Amino acid sequence: MIQSFIITGFLGVGKTTMLTNTVKKYFSDKKVAIVVNEFGDIGIDGNILSNVYSEVLEISEGCICCQLSQEFESGVLEIINKYDPEIIFVETSGASEPFPIFMSMQNLGVTVEGVICVVDSKNLDSYKDNSTAKYQIGGSNIIVLNKTDLVTDEELETVTEQVKEIKESHNIKNNLTGATVFNHYVINSAEQGVVKKEVFEGVYQADEIIGLAKDYQHHDHTTKDSITQKVAYLKEDIEFNDVDEVLKNIPKSIYRVKGVVKVKDVPNPIVINYSFGNVSFEELEEYKEPSIMIFIGESIDKDVNSLCEKYDFLNIPKFRMNK
Repeated sequence: MIQSFIITGFLGVGKTTMLTNTVKKYFSDKKVAIVVNEFGDIGIDGNILSNVYSEVLEISEGCICCQLSQEFESGVLEIINKYDPEIIFVETSGASEPFPIFMSMQNLGVTVEGVICVVDSKNLDSYKDNSTAKYQIGGSNIIVLNKTDLVTDEELETVTEQVKEIKESHNIKNNLTGATVFNHYVINSAEQGVVKKEVFEGVYQADEIIGLAKDYQHHDHTTKDSITQKVAYLKEDIEFNDVDEVLKNIPKSIYRVKGVVKVKDVPNPIVINYSFGNVSFEELEEYKEPSIMIFIGESIDKDVNSLCEKYDFLNIPKFRMNK
């Protein structure tokens, strides 16, 4: 199960700095591959990243999301086949929109954990009327207000309201159904390119989920940034539609759902990966632990309890206090 994040945002908003600081701070224990899209033929950002990380695919002379879509997918496949990364970060050009890249990653079977749009809090007024900038915000489910150390609280509040207005007016929708692609989104902040850990809370690999299923004391907690993780165990003798029904009714407070479940009508256990309304499944050959679903979001206790009341095959275990 390969996971990915797409980093988008207008020219000069600090995407590369954020990406560099983020990966070093939160993913030093992971095998990370970075795909950099350069608009033009200089490739400065790609050179910076290649000095920090082992593998960078730098694409120049154009834009991932249009002319180079085929080259982009083949390049990502090459990285997957050669280096077997756990997480892929795609940094887009400031002149491109993120949604076609999101679709390409899904086509490759790569789970997109989030489309992160970096916003320059200090200089948003200078580019907020640009149509590409609007669709970058509209096509994201995680918006990071960068350079917040350079603005006052009042200015930051104004920027936040402007971003919300742009998001609502340019929120990406399915052309056929008219439904929004991302059911909800979150707004976070960053200073000097350092993002809060909550952006990446709950980015688990399958073996980490299995480890949590064995640990009955430590996976139910609230962190300092108010992001909560709650675990529910599933009764035996359930079907895939039971699980699917839960995932179709996830409250907005819950950003991610991870889990491994065993159902009667699928031969192998299933890994669940739900992020901001999008869900993917992957089969495991062997899994002997209880079926588990981990809910991650902001102040989710009440909503998770409501889910367990609605679906009686979900059960929240009692936890012992550590001494």
